[in-house]
Formats: sequence, structure tokens, C-alpha cells
Amino acid sequence: MNATGFEPAPDQDPDTASAPGRIVLLTTSHRVAPGLLSWPAWQALRNADRVLCADGAHPQLPYLREAGTAVDETSPTAEELVGACAGGHTVVVVATGEGEPVLTDGLARLAGSGRIQMPELELLPASYDLPGARLLDLVQVMDRIRAECPWSSQQTHEGLAKYGIEEAYELVEAIEEGDRDELREELGDVLLQVVFHSRIAEEDPDAPFSVDDVAGGIVAKLIHRHPHVFGDETAGTPEEVKAHWLRTKAIEKQRSSVTEGIPLGQPGLALAAKLASRVRTAGLEVPLPRGEGIGYELLALAARAEAEGVDPETALRAAARAYRDAIREVEAPHPPDNVKE
Repeated sequence: MNATGFEPAPDQDPDTASAPGRIVLLTTSHRVAPGLLSWPAWQALRNADRVLCADGAHPQLPYLREAGTAVDETSPTAEELVGACAGGHTVVVVATGEGEPVLTDGLARLAGSGRIQMPELELLPASYDLPGARLLDLVQVMDRIRAECPWSSQQTHEGLAKYGIEEAYELVEAIEEGDRDELREELGDVLLQVVFHSRIAEEDPDAPFSVDDVAGGIVAKLIHRHPHVFGDETAGTPEEVKAHWLRTKAIEKQRSSVTEGIPLGQPGLALAAKLASRVRTAGLEVPLPRGEGIGYELLALAARAEAEGVDPETALRAAARAYRDAIREVEAPHPPDNVKE
């Protein structure tokens, strides 16, 4: 036993002592439940002459031992590991979360030196992240921030409401600008709002819910409103899909008015268009109210745009951006020293 706690392999048979052997670096994902390893990983573990792990608290160790795999809790140097493979032995190293950079760097230096015959080196992923696995990281990070950050620990749904609005507008702007990097970042900011509110909701004394409840609710809703995907219904066009959606939504909500569920706090053009859309979809004959002033004229324009399949809010924003560009062109030769509202 040396200073590292690693016991070298016993003397080898002269006939096999020159065989370099094999090193398998076994990596696992902390986002996958311990013990759920791939079949090649289990084969490598069961066929190995030795299995090593530097972390005695590694989450995989209890499951490996329960399966009958002996694991030595030790951290050999690169030279010691190569020596343990001498004679054709296979040594599996269960990597820690950092991926064993010191060990792999040492092996790379040995291989580059040309001084010794290196064993066969194999990187074997034993478990893989599924799509959406990083969402688990976000939930864990948010949980720690909520517990330890002086600002985040004091936030409420009401206090965060304004940030939800801001992030939604910044997402829309990123979409309109066509900036892919900005789009990815703003989607993350919107996702943070969902996870943050869900974490706060866990602490409600009367009606707590978690991010899993939020996700479960939207999953159930999506499945129920897509019978053409998850059920026996058929839909070959976007119009038929929308009809399915509206029909199932009407059954779910059991509303007494088509105006229910329309947020009055949204921008005026979007609000007017949404009201007009509900009226048109329901087949109602509701004349636009008549009145004096630009508001009624805008209402009529919004209703007309919706009927023609145009989102008036998006159209006005596009026109406003063109107006902004025109302003910049005019002021480019003589930028203003100061701008006051």
C-alpha cells in the first residue's frame, strides 16, 4: 500500500506481464437516478479485474456494491493506474463529478512521453442526460438561491410580477430582432420566472404547489387538447387543430362569457384584437361600439386587422421600429446633445 492508499497489482505471470491491459473511465450523469446504468457499463464493471473510485460518497457506489461489484475507494496516480493494468488487466475508474481531470491529464502526459507502453484507454458514458435534464439543475439552483440569497428569499409573487412582464417584452423584442443568442438568453429569463414563482408557491401555507405540479398541469392540458396526437381524433390542417383546441378548451372552462379569461392588463391593441377574435370564433354578431375619439378608431382598426389575420400589436411594433430607424437616419448627421421627454 503506498501513500495514495492504492495497492498495486500482484506480480504477473511472465507470459502475460508485457500485456498493457485496459483502463475504462466510467462517467455518469447526476441527473439520472443512481444505478440506472447502460448495459455496456454493467458489462464493463462485471468483467473488470478492479473497480476504483476516488469519492467514497459517490452516489453510484451503494448500487454497484448491491449488484455484487467490489469497489476500491482510492485515488491512484496515472503511473499507478498503468501499473495496475499490467499483465492484461482491466481497471474501471468510476469518475467523480469533475471527470478526473488530474488523472486524465497524467495519463495524457505518460502517453505523450513515449517511455512506456500504455494500456488501451476507453471513455464509457454509463448514463446519459435525457432531453430537458438541465431543467433539474435549474430547479436545484433556484432552491438554493431561495434558501440562501438575501434578496431572493424575500421575494413574493406580487413583487416579481413586473419582472414577468419585462421579460416577456424582452423575449418579443429578441424574436423581432432575429438575434438567436439574445433569443436563447431571453427564453432562459422567462423560464426563470416560472421556476422562481413555482419555488415561492411551495411555501404557501394554504395552497402550496411545486414546479412539478406546474409541469404536470400543462402536460395534462396539452394531452387533453391534442386528441389528434394522443387520442383517436384526426386533424390534417392547422384550422382543424385550432377547432379541436377551442372545443376542448370550452368544455374545460365552462365559461359564461367569451370574454372570460382575457387579461385586461395587456396592451390595448392586443386586447381589442383578442376580444374581436373571441366574438368571431363564437359566431356572435356584436357591432363595434360607436363613439368619438381615436380610441374607437383604433378599436375598429384592431378588429379589422384581426379579421384579416393580422396581429395589430405586431404590425404596429413593426411600423414603430421602421419609424425609429427613420428617426436615427435623420439625426445621424447631427446627433442631439440631450434628449428630454
